[in-house]
Amino acid sequence: MLGDYTWSVIDKEAECLAQRFQAVSKNVANANTPGYARHNVSFEDQMREVMEQDSRLHMTVTNAGHIPSHPLKIKDVHAADFKIMDEQYRLDLNNVDPEREMAVLAETRMMYTAFMRAASSKLTMLKSVIAGR
Repeated sequence: MLGDYTWSVIDKEAECLAQRFQAVSKNVANANTPGYARHNVSFEDQMREVMEQDSRLHMTVTNAGHIPSHPLKIKDVHAADFKIMDEQYRLDLNNVDPEREMAVLAETRMMYTAFMRAASSKLTMLKSVIAGR
């Protein structure tokens, strides 16, 4: 489904949410490792900028050396995986809170389910168009 904006958004969201699933599983697996700093994956701000760029003043990039002010296309959005170093949860310097990780996991699962339902609806619509209904 080349060129379909909705499908591109669903695809990129699923990719970024999969990276968040990996980060949460890594955090839970290392919940008892002394000195482990939890990982967080962020991409929502970039997606919001791309999706709302029509309401902003566009800056023209006239040279490959110019730095764009924000991602210009969905494919330019990348999930940022970073360690949270400045929080302390336990005395052994491990900052993984299992309850927080389960909440992040539940939120990520709900978002993933919502996007997969949107993908399913899109495919159902395309299937009915192809079938001529």
